[in-house]
Amino acid sequence: MADTTTLLRSPVSPLSDAADRLAAATRTSGGAVRLAELPFLAQLNVRLDAKGAAADAVGLALGVPLPVTPNTAVRAGELVALWLGPDEWLLVGPPGAERDLEGRIREAAGDEPVSVTDVSAQRTTLLVTGPSARDLLAHGCALDLHPRAFGPGHCAQTTLGRTQVVLVARDEPRAGFWVLVRSSFAGYLTDWLLDAATEYIA
Repeated sequence: MADTTTLLRSPVSPLSDAADRLAAATRTSGGAVRLAELPFLAQLNVRLDAKGAAADAVGLALGVPLPVTPNTAVRAGELVALWLGPDEWLLVGPPGAERDLEGRIREAAGDEPVSVTDVSAQRTTLLVTGPSARDLLAHGCALDLHPRAFGPGHCAQTTLGRTQVVLVARDEPRAGFWVLVRSSFAGYLTDWLLDAATEYIA
């Protein structure tokens, strides 16, 4: 049996008023960094027994296996599954996919205990890419972001600029990082990133 909770989302993205500043920093960095908001991505928190029957069934239904290696991400098309804990994952998909994903999870889970929470309204996503993206993030993150330690396909719950985030090293070529941040802290973190990025602005 699946327990599902849905949160209401504002029709305006948390960083709509920062889009021009992010674009300006991208232009003036000469390609060193690119900063942008990826608004309204579907985000579902899923909790279930990783060793139970539902785990494999949900993975098959979604077309992406739920990763069991700590701090890893698995992508299939537009859907990404992030490991958050031994029995917890965050599914990130395209805007508007929340209900479809929930329905597929519920159907696959059957009578198995599964909790599904739509947290799309809780966070927004910042895209940080470019040759200097790792250096920029390293200014405010205690993780070792060297590619050998935090390469493509890795994710972690951590702090950036004293803000709690989920950091994802994307696995597409030159895709950089996703920074998933609570909407209420998104403005602060954007200001921090723009300030840190002045080092790369010509």
